[in-house]
Amino acid sequence: LLRAVTEEDILRLTEIRIKRISRFDLDKFKENILALEGKIEQVKHHLANLIAYAIDYYTNIQKKYGKGKERRTELRIFDTIDASKVAVANEKFYVNWEEGFIGTSLKKDEYLFDCSDIDDIITFQKDGTMKVVKVEGKIFIGKNIVHVAIWKKNDKRTVYNTIYREGREGPYYMKRFSVTGVTRNTDYKLASDKKGSEMLYFSANPNGEAEVVSVLLKPNARVRKNKIDIDFSEIAIKGRDSKGNLVTKYAVKKVDLKEEGVSTLAPRKIWFDDSVRRLNADGRGSLLGSFKGDDKILTINSQGEAKLVSFDLMNRFDDDYLILEKWKPEQPITCIYFDGDKDKYFVKRFLLENTTNIQSFFANENPKSFLEFVTTEAGATAELVFPKIKDKQKDPETVDLDEFITVKGIKAIGNQLTKDKVKNINITIPEPPEIIEEEPEPEELSEEDPDDDGGTIGSLFDEEAN
Repeated sequence: LLRAVTEEDILRLTEIRIKRISRFDLDKFKENILALEGKIEQVKHHLANLIAYAIDYYTNIQKKYGKGKERRTELRIFDTIDASKVAVANEKFYVNWEEGFIGTSLKKDEYLFDCSDIDDIITFQKDGTMKVVKVEGKIFIGKNIVHVAIWKKNDKRTVYNTIYREGREGPYYMKRFSVTGVTRNTDYKLASDKKGSEMLYFSANPNGEAEVVSVLLKPNARVRKNKIDIDFSEIAIKGRDSKGNLVTKYAVKKVDLKEEGVSTLAPRKIWFDDSVRRLNADGRGSLLGSFKGDDKILTINSQGEAKLVSFDLMNRFDDDYLILEKWKPEQPITCIYFDGDKDKYFVKRFLLENTTNIQSFFANENPKSFLEFVTTEAGATAELVFPKIKDKQKDPETVDLDEFITVKGIKAIGNQLTKDKVKNINITIPEPPEIIEEEPEPEELSEEDPDDDGGTIGSLFDEEAN
């Protein structure tokens, strides 16, 4: 910055107006020069002592952005996303049974369900034809539609039960099958290719249920019993192209449902992966247990809200949860909460109703109210620590929560824990038993076998030879 004055500098100076020269502050200029020279020397010193400078730099960052400025964002692993599974169900789907149309634009016809615009729809017709199509405004499937639903690829738990006639006057067969993979817009013959084939009975069972049906035969001198009960749970689940088991070769008048079915599939082990807040069946995270049928998952948050949800792997869970486990209807929930209006702690034990609605179990309208503790485990104890009042210290008290209060309704206030002021509550919960799950038997699902002629339902009919 300091150098000899040249003629060029003098010429440039003479071109400046006198007014600007008069405003020039020489002393201030010298101060700026000295400050810049000091900074240059400091930079040279830092470059000569780079390691010490780097340590100093990061130490100052920690002091400046450390205490009181902790990270509020959370690092989370992103789960693999299947668009068809997370798409919003923003379309309403309709069917015209009489004319054989389905779609989202048939608003004057029967409403079936909500779906997304990228879902697949599976349809079944009375002649045993099955077809999978994409969601559209209006699609012609064919007359005599008997079933329409959203179809999920590789869904082995949805089982279809059917009784059908092979040809116009052929024998009757029954079978159970799943539809795990198809080609869209392709007709699949589930009954028979023979002309006149039709389904007399059909049911779709999302969890492999197997009902009991009554088959009523038309009057025939050769048949001693004209009514037979058939239990679908006795039939193996096979591929959709299997022929099934022979029911009878005589004419059937009708098939009636006699008894609702229960699931015949093995319980499904479900885990919860806390890193992505999702359920899975692949062993990632904490084991919740084995689920089947109408089993549910219990979640409880810090606001005192309990909710029961299905074990559908598409469910996502909020960060604010205190309990997330398999729901046991007979197992009471125990909680301690602070009532801001009464300025006291209360204890209550209750059972949940079997509903998917949110169930609130303590009044939290007062901003001072809060949930101190909640558990589904039996045998919990609370040690009450009291503050020192007028130099007097009351000894701690231990309360067995199971004996302190009986199970009451979810709307009950509960029992007051103590009349004294409480400094601290120390909770002790017995070690929960380890979840020991029996290894489920393999699902009763065989490979598709187009050439399988099935079997015969043994001795259902006393038939005479022709």
